Amino acid sequence: MHLVHLGLPVHDASRSLRFYETYFGFDPATAQRYEDGTIIVRNGDGFDLALHGGQRVGPPPPFLHFGFRFADPAEVRALLARLQADGVEIIERYDEPAYVAFKCADPDGHRVEAYWEPPPQSPS
Repeated sequence: MHLVHLGLPVHDASRSLRFYETYFGFDPATAQRYEDGTIIVRNGDGFDLALHGGQRVGPPPPFLHFGFRFADPAEVRALLARLQADGVEIIERYDEPAYVAFKCADPDGHRVEAYWEPPPQSPS
């Protein structure tokens, strides 16, 4: 069993689609649009993001977030630099030898984490 779908309430589904396409690799060519204002889009890993438009979105609870794991810490740092250059709100950041991460806010205030950490060491 695998988690492969996340539904998010958003104010403007097209705006959110551009955000996730630009920064997190969701392919707009896969976007399916529905009459209720929902857009479902897929990334290269086959993960579906359902953006339900036309919603009033309040602030999420402080810990609520979802994340994208990167294979290399340099990828996390590069994405952070792009987001900062584009004026995206960065909520927190870490740059430690065994953990490189940040959380940013999407256009509706959902917290999105990008992170790298080394794979767990197997017991010897």
